[in-house]
Amino acid sequence: RSNKKLEIPKWKRKIETKEVTMISFLSLVVLLPSIANSFTSSQIKHGSHSNSVLRSSFIAPRAKTFQKSQPSSLSRRRLVIVAGWGPDPIWDTATVVSTAEACTSCISLTLDVTQEQAEGYKIPGQYCQVKVAGDDDAKPAFLAIASPPITPKEGGSSAAQFEFLIKRTDNNAWITDAIEGDKLDVSQVLGGGFDMKGELDGFKYDFPTQNVIMFAAGSGIAPIRAAIESNQLGLGGKEGGRTARLYYGVRNPGEIAYVQRFMDWERAGVEVVPVVSQPEGTGWTGRSGYVQTALEEDGVAMPRNTGALMCGMKGMAESVKELLMASGMFEGRILTNF
Repeated sequence: RSNKKLEIPKWKRKIETKEVTMISFLSLVVLLPSIANSFTSSQIKHGSHSNSVLRSSFIAPRAKTFQKSQPSSLSRRRLVIVAGWGPDPIWDTATVVSTAEACTSCISLTLDVTQEQAEGYKIPGQYCQVKVAGDDDAKPAFLAIASPPITPKEGGSSAAQFEFLIKRTDNNAWITDAIEGDKLDVSQVLGGGFDMKGELDGFKYDFPTQNVIMFAAGSGIAPIRAAIESNQLGLGGKEGGRTARLYYGVRNPGEIAYVQRFMDWERAGVEVVPVVSQPEGTGWTGRSGYVQTALEEDGVAMPRNTGALMCGMKGMAESVKELLMASGMFEGRILTNF
């Protein structure tokens, strides 16, 4: 017998290695379902919390989802939901000053607010939560403030009024049917609003903002009104300020709110372009369709010198943003209040 070590040919070693690898892979495939089930059961055992709040799609920020890595041999990940609608509300009781028909689908509601609340309102696009007075279980409405920010009176305990534009729905008669003298709970002012100073002013993007295009749908006109009337947009047109155009989309002419203010807005330098999506039988002779189609037809004259504000349904906002980005507008200058 030879004392020489028995050597396995290279071709055979490769086959055996592949067989071992295949066995390991098949074992992993078999074990994965049980590992996943075990992980899911563990998550259920430790519980998960979901908090849904009735809110306006035009106001409150959406919840953001993040994946947080968990160090372990299986590199498991836990889903963490971070609520995006700000701090817990601090409630004050407000008195209804007046209500009025703003259009066929919306009412205008004016509330007395405290000086502290008024001082918290600095940027158009900010919002409040409003609910039935004294009912801790009542679901609040999230409402953009339609009136512009004001300078509170010094030394006053009750310094201001907030105006809201509220669309009637099947379940909000508690606020749309409110009358003078009724009480409602109102939170502190929340949200960051339209960051016009940070994104439109100065030379952050190397090109100054000379033009502003605004987009609103339905009751989304509320924070846009606040922006126009706030004097924070730097409007002026021929007087050296910015030029502006507003595309305002509604279903029919009767749903156009703030018609009586359009002339003042035009004088301030805003070209108002109402767009009606269902004009049939109404006698409407203006623009028809949707705000995004109107934008596509008109285009953006100087996209790198233009900023935008928008408030409305998700589909509208996404379509408008896509068109603006395609035109060459800086993404940071496309502002929403949520």
